[in-house]
Amino acid sequence: MRAFVFPGQGSQKVGMGVELAGASLAAREVFQEVDEALGQNLFAIMSEGPEDQLLLTENAQPAIMAHAIAVLRVLEKEGGIAIGDACDFVAGHSLGEYTALCAAGAFTLADTGRLLKLRGQSMQAAVPVGVGAMAALLGADIAKATALAEAAAQGEVCTVANDNDPTQVVLSGHKAAIERAIAMVKDFGIKRGVLLPVSAPFHCPLMAPAADAMAEALGRTPPRSLSVTLMANVTAAPVTDPAEISRLLVEQVTGRVRWRESALALGTAGVDQFVELGGKVVGPMISRTLADVSITSVASMADIEAFAREL
Repeated sequence: MRAFVFPGQGSQKVGMGVELAGASLAAREVFQEVDEALGQNLFAIMSEGPEDQLLLTENAQPAIMAHAIAVLRVLEKEGGIAIGDACDFVAGHSLGEYTALCAAGAFTLADTGRLLKLRGQSMQAAVPVGVGAMAALLGADIAKATALAEAAAQGEVCTVANDNDPTQVVLSGHKAAIERAIAMVKDFGIKRGVLLPVSAPFHCPLMAPAADAMAEALGRTPPRSLSVTLMANVTAAPVTDPAEISRLLVEQVTGRVRWRESALALGTAGVDQFVELGGKVVGPMISRTLADVSITSVASMADIEAFAREL
């Protein structure tokens, strides 16, 4: 069995999508449709920068989605592949869950772009710059990370945001609490804590205003039926019901991204082939979680052609 998986924030880089757009009309159409939906020339920022504009959450989220969907559309239109035939599950890391839902037909491309633009803006606005922070814990499992977060909180928010794989967990919360956590890592048998260059503390209770904004937006733009089952971030369980998906997307804003558990659940369901579309970020996390599975990254035209030949 096969799963298509999609990367989250941090996989953006200036120049993304340029090769695809130059080689494929299908890719160019994706970038143009997203630009028109957002009323901005996002593809120019993706292509040429400046980097600080691409790094803005409100630009990075729709850009990463657009790049991954462009890869998928080239596969579908030029490789003659239908997603419902090519995979059994879809999953995405944080914003990548919206990409997965777009791929499975729950949202149109234009609506996905608009939802992610709003999601990025709402997340940025939820907490004043400098109040929150995130840190990656290297050499930490979920038990050690949870204990550290509880000890460092001291009345502030400090919680697990991303359980990525058996060796990497991300904390999110008030900046002072995150800094305390980094200073305490050795006491909990954790190799290292690294402050992440993010503009807001994602996936923690401080994001409640953004969750409210997304609940309102999803009420106006509800998901439709899926052609492929989604493995959801916050439950690490399969879901196909559109109403349940809408609820989980709201919960996802403040909730934990249970990526390690999602990989384990997919493995238990029988998935032994994972294909990351549009990046090479979440695939390596899966390879550190599951043994004896194949991991393929499909991001360039050469990758697309090679993958299409395998199917």
